[in-house]
Amino acid sequence: MDHAFDTKGDYQIRVKGYLPEDWTERMGGMAIRYDREVEPSETILFGQLRDQAALMGVLNALYGLHLPILSVKYLAKQ
Repeated sequence: MDHAFDTKGDYQIRVKGYLPEDWTERMGGMAIRYDREVEPSETILFGQLRDQAALMGVLNALYGLHLPILSVKYLAKQ
């Protein structure tokens, strides 16, 4: 995988629990959706982040909210 530390990339982050959809800006501009097919429900964040520092900012925010992080996927280089 060719991914530089300081380049844009598309990511998908899954967490256990609920995160309000209007928190998009607090989550680095990532879109927020829900997977209600699983119990307990999971929140899926997806979108482009400017670099890995922005990714760490989102992950730290989720940690601060005590939402268990289930997965982080790098989807594409932009």
